[in-house]
Order: sequence, then C-alpha cells, then structure tokens
Amino acid sequence: MSFLRRLLGDHTPDGFAGSLDAGEDVVDSAQVEGGGHLVVTPLGLWIPDGSGGARRVGWHLIGKAAWKDGVFTLTESAESGTAGSAVVLTDLTPVRFTLPEPARVPHHVRLRVDGSVRSRHRQEIGPGGGAWFVQRKVPGRDGTVLQVRPDPGTDVTLVAAIAEQVAAKLAHAAE
Repeated sequence: MSFLRRLLGDHTPDGFAGSLDAGEDVVDSAQVEGGGHLVVTPLGLWIPDGSGGARRVGWHLIGKAAWKDGVFTLTESAESGTAGSAVVLTDLTPVRFTLPEPARVPHHVRLRVDGSVRSRHRQEIGPGGGAWFVQRKVPGRDGTVLQVRPDPGTDVTLVAAIAEQVAAKLAHAAE
C-alpha cells in the first residue's frame, strides 16, 4: 500500500480483489499466506473466494471465529430457511487462513462479531440435541434479527416451530 494512500486514510491493501460499497471503509487487513487478504470493514469480513477474488461475510453470519498459532479459522453460517421472522442458520465447513502478519485483524473480528450479538440463549430440544437462539444486529440495517442454529441431528422442523413462536413473542414485546 502506498504511503500517500495510507496517509489520506485509505487502508485498503494493495491487490485487494473485493469491491467495497460506497462509504465502506477498511478498518484493518492482513495478507493471507497463499494469496488474498482478510479485510475488516464495518459491514463484514472480506475473505479470499478461492478464484482470485474476494467476498464479504456479514458480521451476523459469522458463527465462529478462532485465532491460534498463526491460523485464523472462520465458520460461516448460511441462511437455510425462515421460521416466521426468524432465520434458520446452518454452519458451513470451517475455512482456515494462515496469517503471517495478522496485525489486529483477529481482535477486530472478535469485537465486531461479539458486538453484533444482542442476546443469546441455548435451548436443549429432545434427546441429544438443541439449538442456539441469538438476536443479532445486521450491518447496515436497523433493529435486530432472531437467528436459530440447530445442532446437527436436531429436528429442524421442531426448532423452526419454536423459533417462529419466539419471534412472534419478541415482535409483540417490541410493539
């Protein structure tokens, strides 16, 4: 990155393959071993997409993020359905990024993921399963969304029915 760009406040790394939205400023970044960058913005974490490009994962769709021994592990959640106004999530396969010089990227990710959570509740549902119910702030939108992430093997239909009732109660309480 050129000194002049950094001096003027542009923290976008040289060679960054993403396309930032208007007003989406780079908070921090780290080069990924093997190519690409992890880039932190107010709207999410940009990650290499495997084809030479980059894509943004919104803070509300980061299920887990871990930093250990120079490796950043990201578990992204996909919206797999709805239950009333609640969103049902499914965790994707974790992706690992080796960061030779992480800067403060792991710290910023933790702050922003934790900052997106307004409340969380773990509910056991039937034998051997359960679900997390989490209210989260979605970057760039007002209010919160109720997300539910069933454990693998838990009856998703039952979890969705419960989530729909919880979402209705939360909406009624907000009126």
